[in-house]
Amino acid sequence: MIYHISYFFLLAYSFFQNFHLSLHAFYSVIMNITLLVVGKTDKDYINAAVEEYFKRIKRYMNFEFKVVKDIKNAKSVTTAVQNKLEGEKILDELSPSDFVVLLDENGKNPSSKEFAAFIEKQSLSGLKNLVFVIGGPYGFSDDVYARANYKLSLSRMTFSHQLVRAIFAEQLYRALSILNNDPYHHE
Repeated sequence: MIYHISYFFLLAYSFFQNFHLSLHAFYSVIMNITLLVVGKTDKDYINAAVEEYFKRIKRYMNFEFKVVKDIKNAKSVTTAVQNKLEGEKILDELSPSDFVVLLDENGKNPSSKEFAAFIEKQSLSGLKNLVFVIGGPYGFSDDVYARANYKLSLSRMTFSHQLVRAIFAEQLYRALSILNNDPYHHE
């Protein structure tokens, strides 16, 4: 009798685990994630890491990578003008319904599991487009800050705007692997 009860609970647990993953997979197919960045990366080792993680991310979710072109003659303009021009290009790429997350040193600094929970919350809310934005070397314009729905920090340390792409791609892949109970993330 004890064997049958234990087996029943094991089956029930397995069913609800699979139901949760199926529900998450259903919403994940609906939600799109976009990483929007300013300028191309000229470092091959960063490109290689980014491409590897993008390939892995696409196994879990609709994912798009968009590059806003660098400002021409940026050295001849002030930082404020460069931010304003980059901001206009960023805003041109956004739709009114997008949930915009700026990668910003003053944003919330979650753990990997908390970031996974954030992704899951957005996907289960019925959100169509979740857009993460990495600014140029001087950050974001005031207009981009005003458009943002959320600010996320990957660390209190400062990274180059190019290197952040690889760090973010790895963290997004880690979050999706956590949500899908894959063995990539270890405690």
